[in-house]
Amino acid sequence: MKINTKTNLKTHEGAPAKNITPEQQLRRSLMACMLWEDTFYEDGQSIAERIASLIPQVDPQKVANMAIEAREKMRLRHAPLLVVREMARLPKHKAFVASTLARVIQRPDELAEFVAIYWKDGKQPLSKQVKKGLAEAFTKFDAYQLAKYNRKGLVTLRDVLFLCHAKPKNEEQEKLWKQLINDELPVPDTWEVALSAGENKKETWERLLSERKLGGLALLRNLRNMYLADVNEKLIFEALDRMNTEKILPFRFIAAARYVPHWESKVERAMIKCLEGKEKLTGKTVLLVDVSGSMSSELSSKSDLARCDAANGLAILLREICEEVAIYSFSNRLVRIPDRHGFALRDAIRNSQDHMGTYLGKAVKQINEIEQYERIVVLTDEQSSDPVPNPKGKGYMINVSCNQNGVGYGPWIHIDGFSEAIIDYIIEYEKQYN
Repeated sequence: MKINTKTNLKTHEGAPAKNITPEQQLRRSLMACMLWEDTFYEDGQSIAERIASLIPQVDPQKVANMAIEAREKMRLRHAPLLVVREMARLPKHKAFVASTLARVIQRPDELAEFVAIYWKDGKQPLSKQVKKGLAEAFTKFDAYQLAKYNRKGLVTLRDVLFLCHAKPKNEEQEKLWKQLINDELPVPDTWEVALSAGENKKETWERLLSERKLGGLALLRNLRNMYLADVNEKLIFEALDRMNTEKILPFRFIAAARYVPHWESKVERAMIKCLEGKEKLTGKTVLLVDVSGSMSSELSSKSDLARCDAANGLAILLREICEEVAIYSFSNRLVRIPDRHGFALRDAIRNSQDHMGTYLGKAVKQINEIEQYERIVVLTDEQSSDPVPNPKGKGYMINVSCNQNGVGYGPWIHIDGFSEAIIDYIIEYEKQYN
């Protein structure tokens, strides 16, 4: 029997998939991975094991860069920690562990989360590089941040501090860490603390808004609570107008609008703000959005957001930077979407047809026959039921899931993830190759 042949890979729906390198496999498994959460086709444990198995096959510097990109560009929190933990097992990769770990840890609770991941298969001593990375990361956080995330758990911040032997940068930080050790950190002025203390909800929200003490994500997540507490709308709308959207994934705005539809226009304006100053994509763009059944699977067990929300969030933003655009959905059929903006576009895509099969090949073939375009951008989980033809112009395949095999390589420009950073990738690619 011959074994020196390429494997005939298939998507989960049966279309021929592309043979790709271990680096490409790692990227597609990582960049949209909600760690240990099941997707429509694959269980979370299998995805995590695949990520771990691919890391030894990829150049250590590239693995480190990928972990940092997953945290800083794709806004993922837990999957990059798993990558660094696996790097710490490997002789060739361990030299990059300290610097990578210090970069991917951006919240104090991630210090404890990393150690919990490190000990997932049994408690063991932390490696020298891991201690160094944790110690460097620990020095980044101030009193408010440490107090806010000083939570009970299998591993606490106090535990991490003792484990990594971090050295304070100055006397002030030394005093702060002593407070952490002695459980004497000042109580942080957060909405969780204020409301758990039984304070008046309306007064608490209005004070925090007036004093600008709510971060962007906390603001979005609590819009419904503010509405129910009859908080002054002017304060809420002013906060939405000035909020920093830099670290907020597009689908978070969709979630917020779902719970306060009467404030949709305000949430939508905040969402679009991340596009300020971005260049337009010249010529005609076709946006093709996957509305198949698998795209309705939840992003995580703690969320009612789905992969289709991730795709729709990107579609909303992409539509705004297109000079000329034609928008379609595909499942069993190809359906032209009315030229709408914002959340109206989300509704039109979602309600365009029944969410059934994934006939991406048929959809691209039809578009190639009826449209003249400079580029086509496909937003999908890539699990096509039929072979996918080449694009007629530039073709971008945006994979918003983390399934093992995909179709969007070769003549397709393949991008994994669901962050607004994808828009920057497309703009930069067009600058470089036009």
